[in-house]
Order: sequence, then structure tokens, then C-alpha cells
Amino acid sequence: MPDILPSDGADSVLVGRIWDPNSQGPRVVAVRGEELVDLTPMFGTVSELLENDDPADLVLSSGSNVLPWALEEVVQNSATGDRNLPFLLAPLDLQVIKACGVTFVESMVERVIEERCEGDFNRAAEVRKSVNKALDGGLASVRPGSKQALEAKKILAAQGMWSQYLEVGLGPDPEVFTKAPVLSAVGYGSGVGIPAFSSWNNPEPELVLMVDSAGRVKGAALGNDVNLRDVEGRSALLLGMAKDNNASCAVGPFIRLFHGGFTLESLRTEEIALTVEGVDGYRLEGRNSLSRISRPFEELVTAAHGRHHQYPDGFALFTGTLFAPTQDRDAEGLGFTHKNADVVTISSAQLGTLVNQVHATEDMEPWTFGIGALFSYLAGVKKV
Repeated sequence: MPDILPSDGADSVLVGRIWDPNSQGPRVVAVRGEELVDLTPMFGTVSELLENDDPADLVLSSGSNVLPWALEEVVQNSATGDRNLPFLLAPLDLQVIKACGVTFVESMVERVIEERCEGDFNRAAEVRKSVNKALDGGLASVRPGSKQALEAKKILAAQGMWSQYLEVGLGPDPEVFTKAPVLSAVGYGSGVGIPAFSSWNNPEPELVLMVDSAGRVKGAALGNDVNLRDVEGRSALLLGMAKDNNASCAVGPFIRLFHGGFTLESLRTEEIALTVEGVDGYRLEGRNSLSRISRPFEELVTAAHGRHHQYPDGFALFTGTLFAPTQDRDAEGLGFTHKNADVVTISSAQLGTLVNQVHATEDMEPWTFGIGALFSYLAGVKKV
């Protein structure tokens, strides 16, 4: 088994997409041991598959249309960058790609305190003590929208530390935004892009929930919500510029469908590890501990979907990250930012491993295969 699979890969139901160089289009596939089973004749899109009540059962009972390429071969091709060979695509297609921000109150408040205290550790300690007193159990115990959270907002505002991020971090409503256009996400082995206008940026290792049109979570994957900190830091109104650029969203390696012991409940304590390795020898390690998320998954899904907003083809929901890169790279006090050719590895026991390499956005291959191209391709696929 390739090491990109979950640790219990034999018991997991994994679906994804690969680029078929012969038919010049995407195939919906299921992982079956060392083989890839083509589901495209039955389900032209992953979105269509996830609309069923029990997609995992359908995958397990699907036919034996095995593709000529072994899983290991496709994984290796994906890492080489040779697009004349079959390679892994992002495992989602028609789903809208949404994301939640500031979902970890603990790290968010700490970041605001540190920034506003401008390196004054004594003042930071005093403010932290006041906030923790208001929250009884401390930052880790706060529930956004609660009386305690509102009191914390007042204390921070009184200290001159008001931030727009406190509203979505401590207030009743989470931040939910559209991360990337439909079909624009990249998969395992593909490059992720950093545009030339950014000089301060970082990866964001996250859990991505796969939700159908009825708002039911059907499975999950790993994601990299590439972030341009300098752009977003200038103004929250530049969020689109900071978040949505060519190859700025990576998802993969596969979607693990809920089945057996793998449920939404089992993800609540998932640990997502991050490693960044540079050609300069630099190494950064981080972690996103979902047990410390401040809002339950159901609240985030409900904020994105309901009578106020529908997604006929379902949606993917990035759930935010605890990780904030503060480790210096080039000089003391300058923190972290990406360099060309950085290798970003995001992994977790239940979801596998997503690997991408950083490149200049402007030098990457343009995104050309959109919804129209997909529909034209599927028109030629013979359905079962």
C-alpha cells in the first residue's frame, strides 16, 4: 500500500479522481487494494456519488472495471509532474469549495494579544490573565457566542485590542467564505501557487468535510488552504485576493467515505500534522488538533448551508486550523514564509497524506479544465 493512504487503509472506503491521458478527462475512481476501480460509467462525478444515501455501500458493491494503472503507479506519476501520464486530481469536482476561518479561539486570541502587545511579554501576560479570569477555564474552554466569550471581547476591547477577527472568533456567527471556484482545486503531487505580489504566506493544514446537497456530511479529506498573510493583513476586504488564486487550494489524496467505525464522531479528535521542507534545508513542523476546535462541525455546516443558502451539487468545507506559523526562517523576528520548491506534507492517521510543492503562481500551468470542459467530456462517457 502506498504510504499516502490512511493507517487502516484496508478498512477504509476511498474515492477520488484521476486524469486519464487516453480519454483526456477525469475518471471517478475507488481504491481497492492496489487497484483503482473506474466508477465513471455509474457516477460521472464525485458529486453525483455523494448524493446517494450510502455512497460507501455503493462503492463497495460496484463493478470490477479495474483501470490498467495500479494505485502505486498513479501515485508515483502524480509526484513527477508528467501530465502525459495518469495522475491524481483533487477528489472533488462539482462541489462548491467553502472555508471557515478563526475556528480555534485559543490560537486566535493568543495571536491578537501577541500582535497588539507588540512584543511586550509583561503586558501580554497581564491581558491573558484578565481574559482567562473572565473565561474561568481559560481560552481553551470558551464557547463562541456565549456570555463568557462576550465578556472576553469586552476585556480585549478595553485593552485596545479589538480586532475584526474577534467578532467571528468569539461572536455568535462563524466566518464562512468561498475558498476557490468549482473544479479549481489541485490534488496530491500537484504544485500549489504563491503569487508574486505576496511576500508573507503560509500553508494551512485543515480537515475538509464533504457535504451533499441536503447538508449531510458524507466523508472527509485533507486540505491546504494556502494563505497570503500580508494581503489579508492589509484588509479583510482583500480576503478573496488572499485566498483565491491559481492552485491556491489543495485537497486529497482521496475522500474517505463514512463507513463502519469511521464517522463524523471519529474525526473530532483527529490530529493533522504539517511538515514544510525547503531546498535550503529549512524544516517547519506544525499540528492542527481538531479536539481544540471551538465550534462543532455541525455548527459550521449549518452556517454554510440551510434555508439561507443551498448547494445543489454539494460543497466541500474547510474547517479551519489551529496552526499559526511563528517559527523564524531567515532572520529572527521575521517569522515564516514560503520559498519556491518548498514541499508541504499534510497527514493524519484516518485520512492519509497530501503532498504538494510550492511554485510561483505565474509560472504554473494555467487552469483550463472547467465546468464546460467536464460536461463535454462526460457527454462521451457511456453510462451503465
